[in-house]
Amino acid sequence: MPISAVDTISLAFQHTKRQLFQPFRFGQWTRLAIVGLLAGEMGSGGGNLHFPSGFNIPQQGGSKRDLLAQAFPHIDPALLGTVIAVALISGFVLLVIFLYISSVMRFILFDSIIAKECHIRAGWSRRQDQAWKYFLWQVGLTLVMLACIAVLVGIPALIALANGWFHNPRAHLGPLIGLGAIVFLFLMIFFLIAAVVQVLTKDFVIPQMALERIGPIEAWRRLWPMMESEGGGYAAYIGMKIVMAIGAGIIVAIVTFILALLIAVPVIAVIVAGVFAGKTVGFAWNAFTITAAIVAGVILFLIFFYIVALISVPVIVFFPAYSIYFFAARYRPLSLVLYPPAPGTLPQSDIPPFTPSPQPA
Repeated sequence: MPISAVDTISLAFQHTKRQLFQPFRFGQWTRLAIVGLLAGEMGSGGGNLHFPSGFNIPQQGGSKRDLLAQAFPHIDPALLGTVIAVALISGFVLLVIFLYISSVMRFILFDSIIAKECHIRAGWSRRQDQAWKYFLWQVGLTLVMLACIAVLVGIPALIALANGWFHNPRAHLGPLIGLGAIVFLFLMIFFLIAAVVQVLTKDFVIPQMALERIGPIEAWRRLWPMMESEGGGYAAYIGMKIVMAIGAGIIVAIVTFILALLIAVPVIAVIVAGVFAGKTVGFAWNAFTITAAIVAGVILFLIFFYIVALISVPVIVFFPAYSIYFFAARYRPLSLVLYPPAPGTLPQSDIPPFTPSPQPA
């Protein structure tokens, strides 16, 4: 019988201790911090990013140019609008670039856990083909998720609009609240399903792509019969990972909060001193100073996240190790990598290839 999700915890702890502390190597910690940060593995420890569902903008009279002039009285609104537009376009481009980088780093992290050594340059050149397939999968999955959200939100909005509930909301407060509750419930279920799909892809599809060089769709086609034949084991795995992610997330959040306070105090002091010094020399906002402020903010943001990732290296190693040891008991190619046969017992050429379980009709 394959090892359970609970018993896998001790194997993951032992692996993390051996890779990080026997012996301790700061260079390995640094590389693992970079790989884990770029691969998005910090989210596995409960550090998922939460975006606000909405925000209210005060309604005021006047044009957008007047609002910009009121918010920034000493800056040309046209210049500010140009800077915002460039920032939005640059942000989208950087998002796509980082999505591809995270795809490559996901395979580098897998190789680092398997070999107990992190080599970014070698992994980058070796994993381009699999990373490109995974990148396309992530783009397609994101588009599907956006389309589903549009349907889940758009259809109720059209229903409310067709019934005229938006024209006099106070008169239809009950139906609007009921409809909103239903939409919220379906969105929560959808986000839960999407999160499970992403976790299963990251934990069980990536090893198949890395070891057999197949695409994500083929890997999912093989994974599904495994999950059907052992639904309880995979459900226990997901439950244990949620519990451990919550615990790790609380610890990382506390450490991050303390670290943010330690960094924020001197940074705020420097900013205040710079503002007072700027006033004495006639400092003014222009294209150069705005760009310099944005660049400085981005650099500070990246430094802060790198330090957090450095502290989170044990979490970055533990969760991939947990998934690898759990899946190795159910996926023979991964088991042969983790537990290679003794010399003279079974040559590698005699090992039959992996064949997925037959799918039900």
